Parts: sequence; C-alpha cells; structure tokens
Amino acid sequence: MSDENKPTSSAEGATEAKVDAPAETVDPVAAITAERDRYKDAALRALADLDNYRKRAVRERDEYSKKAREDLLRELLPVFDNLERAQQFVGQGADVAAIGKGVEMVLKLFEDTLVRVGGKRLRPVGEAFDPQVHEAIAQQPSEMPAGVVAAEAAAGYMLGDRLLRAAMVVVSTGPAPKPVESKPAEEEQLEFDPSKG
Repeated sequence: MSDENKPTSSAEGATEAKVDAPAETVDPVAAITAERDRYKDAALRALADLDNYRKRAVRERDEYSKKAREDLLRELLPVFDNLERAQQFVGQGADVAAIGKGVEMVLKLFEDTLVRVGGKRLRPVGEAFDPQVHEAIAQQPSEMPAGVVAAEAAAGYMLGDRLLRAAMVVVSTGPAPKPVESKPAEEEQLEFDPSKG
C-alpha cells in the first residue's frame, strides 16, 4: 500500500489541519480586561457576603440578647407575684408580723433566683474594704478595725465574675478614742485662783 492510499486516523487529520490553519492571535488587552472583570466580580461577591455576614451577626446578637433578657425576667416573675400578694395583704390590714415574714420570704426567693441565674449578693460587712466591689459613702468609728466594712447602705451584686453594682458601704475608722476624763468644775476652780496668782 502506498502512503496516499493508507487510511489516516481522525487524530492525525486534526493535527494536520491545525498545522495548516493560521494561528489565532489573542488580544492581550482583552485577556487582561476579562481577568480584571473576573476578579472584580469575585471581590464584589466577597464584599456582599461580608456585609450579609455582618448583618446576620448583628441580628443574631440582638436575638440572643433579647432571649437572655426574657429568660431573666421569666425567672423574676415569681418574685414580683409574691410582692403583689404582700401588697394585697397590706391593703387588707394584715398583721405587721405576717407581712414582715412574707417580705422576708420574697427576699429569700429573690436571692435564690439570683443564684439560679448565676448571680450573687455581696455580703461586705466585716470584710476588708475593697474598692473593686465596694463604694465607700462614709467613714465612722466602730468596734471593728480600721479599713473594715462596718455597715452596708445598699447591697452590691455580682453576675458570674462581673460586678453588676458595687455595695455602698460605711468603712470603720477603728474604735472611737476614749474621752479624756476631765476634773469636776469645782476642782478646776480650786487649782486656778487668780487672786493667788
């Protein structure tokens, strides 16, 4: 068989056709412009995704904050219910001792609720004054050593390890100085006689 009569495969024919066809020239400006447009579209998509992420994060944070406030108020509702009951008893002229006992029970319920949500009431009386959790509103002499909280004017509260409100306290300056004993007025006159002097 001669080369002319020899069948050619399709792959060989395509290669020969490419060699015979003139090479297309690619415009470098058009290629760069197309690449720029691709990057610009990708950057715009990324900015839109970032903006959507920010909006979603703000929305989720607001929803979480709202849910946390709702949960806390739901925990406090029994305290408010009991305070309203106490108010009704006062209006009916109930016994003062019974009302006092009821208020004491409501305060206990409030403290239990506070502990349940992760908080606690500060009990500063007898502790050393700590400016990180105490706010001194006065100083006074007391039987306690100087620098120790002698009295609490307003309760302080913590939530976890964060201070919600500092306790307003009165700080001891130590025991009061004993008054100097003075001599009776008659003795003083006897000692000082201007006519003798």
